[in-house]
Amino acid sequence: MAGTYGLLGEKLGHSFSPQIHEQLADYHYGLYEQTLQQLEDFFVRKAFDGLNVTIPYKKTVLPFLQEISPRAQRIGCVNTVKKRKDGTLYGDNTDYDGFLYLLKKLGVQVQGKKALVLGSGGGSLTARTVLQEEGAAEIRIVSRSGEDNYQNLERNYDAQMIVNTTPVGMYPNNGKAPLDLTPFRQCEAVVDIIYNPARTKLLLDAERLGIPCINGLPMLVAQAKRACEIFTEAEIAEERIDEITAQIERQTKNVILIGMPGCGKTTIGRALGKLCGRESVDIDACIVERIGKSIPEFFAEQGEKAFRKLETEVLSEVCKRSGLIISTGGGVVTQACNLDILRQNGNIIMLERPIEELSVAGRPVSQSRSVQTLAKERMPLYRGWSERAVACIGVRQTAEKIKEELKL
Repeated sequence: MAGTYGLLGEKLGHSFSPQIHEQLADYHYGLYEQTLQQLEDFFVRKAFDGLNVTIPYKKTVLPFLQEISPRAQRIGCVNTVKKRKDGTLYGDNTDYDGFLYLLKKLGVQVQGKKALVLGSGGGSLTARTVLQEEGAAEIRIVSRSGEDNYQNLERNYDAQMIVNTTPVGMYPNNGKAPLDLTPFRQCEAVVDIIYNPARTKLLLDAERLGIPCINGLPMLVAQAKRACEIFTEAEIAEERIDEITAQIERQTKNVILIGMPGCGKTTIGRALGKLCGRESVDIDACIVERIGKSIPEFFAEQGEKAFRKLETEVLSEVCKRSGLIISTGGGVVTQACNLDILRQNGNIIMLERPIEELSVAGRPVSQSRSVQTLAKERMPLYRGWSERAVACIGVRQTAEKIKEELKL
């Protein structure tokens, strides 16, 4: 169908919405970054057929709409706007459908539970409405200045479910969490509606504590499906939600290669990048570019401790991006803090090569200690950090094997 659709928000560089909508229908779907001062003129011009609306405008757009759905009225905000044939604007809230789908996907039982919702914006309004209508016994809203805030969290340590609707931890400010999950000993589920990165610090913490958790990508796809149905007035099979979610995950997650020094991470990474049409990034090369000298020179001048600190800084910058092929240095696993950096947005692949085939040229740690000693120390870490191992059987063949296994 013809038409102009898109996402309205303030900062949209991180959005996956265009990729999702191109799988749902054949209309053009763009990004409309608007400041608060530009909104009125944007709605006067009405140079669109339909919109999705994201933070911070889900409540702000209400005065520009001529009608909103009963559900959007209950919630108090909209995320979907359709221009009708007479030019009037109709608003609905398909985030409701998305959040409800997310809860069902996680398999969480809301009935009779105490839920803690972090944030007080449009996402919070939707979450609390769904939780209420699903039978939550108690819903507490935590905000920076509300009755329940981050200074008196102890009054809600008995929460059985935590929902983050704040942007804390969202790209590009990865690695932050709105709270520490450790004291919430009765918590049975954590939902973070952020979808970039795939695993926020909050979700990584939940995984470590054994708490079932989920990110916001299925919600994003489910609400987009419902929005598309409103735009096109055509029903879409629910199975498409999981199919598109899996496809977006494959497109956006980084492929991260780890393994012993000299096992071929850089050359295989380049080959995989060419094979998949993705940018390949070599962490050691990034470090060399930053310091303006070789890694052996840096080691000789400042030592391994300084190098590992720098390596972590570079990893943090690179791994917050999406859709890359990343080749790491062999010692990346020696710093425990690097695991979350790699896992936040990546599939970690261990490359295996026989020890006798490993090259030590230009590798200061491998030259100062035997390869056998390094292997004994690091191989358990490589195996523990990786999601799968792939044997090196030639550069092209190994790249093809990874592509096949990850369905890239």
